Amino acid sequence: MGSARQSQVAVVTGATAGVGRAVVRELAGRGMRIALLARGSTGLDAAAAEVRAAGGQALPIPTDMADYAQVEAAAARVSGELGPIDLWINDAFTSVFAPFVEIGPEEFRRVTEVTYLGYVYGTRAALDRMLPRDSGTIVQVGSALAYRSIPLQSAYCGAKHAIVGFTESLRTELMHAGSGVRVTQVHLPAVNTPQFSWVLSRLSRHAQPVPPIYQPEVVARAIVHAADHPNRREYWVGSSTVATILANRVIPGLLDRYLARTGFGSQQTDEPADPRRPSNLWDPVDDGRGTDFGAHGAFDARAHGHSPQVWLSRHRPLLAASAVAAGAAGAAVAAALRR
Repeated sequence: MGSARQSQVAVVTGATAGVGRAVVRELAGRGMRIALLARGSTGLDAAAAEVRAAGGQALPIPTDMADYAQVEAAAARVSGELGPIDLWINDAFTSVFAPFVEIGPEEFRRVTEVTYLGYVYGTRAALDRMLPRDSGTIVQVGSALAYRSIPLQSAYCGAKHAIVGFTESLRTELMHAGSGVRVTQVHLPAVNTPQFSWVLSRLSRHAQPVPPIYQPEVVARAIVHAADHPNRREYWVGSSTVATILANRVIPGLLDRYLARTGFGSQQTDEPADPRRPSNLWDPVDDGRGTDFGAHGAFDARAHGHSPQVWLSRHRPLLAASAVAAGAAGAAVAAALRR
């Protein structure tokens, strides 16, 4: 199985905005053939133009990830027009910001179908083409909220938890079969994406990611690194993700009480919500508007463009070797001093 750097054909879902758009740009710089799966013609056209400008080949395919027939048709088209799929990155999602009792059953189902079943459908379409070749990589873009849920995002958190359970089951099946197909997960921190301007929200104030906030390019680089090194079962991006997941393992009850006090306010700015704001739950917000939302959201001034934790994670083998070497050198010096 080749790495993302060697792969020729990649599929990115949720490719037109936010993290997905940043991932597309990262891959396009490698001259890859990239299939862009998303709703909304304006974003698809703009993302495809960026791929071509960077020297890659783009195949934009309007796709609702909640519809398996559309996902399967898109995968068949990719294989027929671009060639065998080497890399599939699942990133598409939607959400509702509201207390659970204010989310309608049909809305909860829609979030689950896009955010969870969209990954299941994408993974199945990818495996149907990778398993016969015994080669390929699937990257599931997750979240710290896959391990530690927060208030006001019950549908999204539930879907992200489900993705972890599904992926872990799949991984063991692939291992049992001795398959050459690899699957890995990348869990993200809060990211400055357009979703906070178009998510269906019933909050009184404008929704925001829980600080610290990172730029989408930070996580895009981590996702592509994971695609290059898929033997690691999962990656955690950002110190806040590491702290959240580890703390939830040790003091989940304390986090419950902390989030009950702070989780509502930390997800809202001081600005009142605009009652005319768009929502992408049922329909893409760029259609009919002619607006390309791109990768960044409204929080550029507060978002970090780098993460020391990501650098350390990517260079873990080198750091481990350095630590061993330093320890050996220290032991040699100590032994010499005792003589």
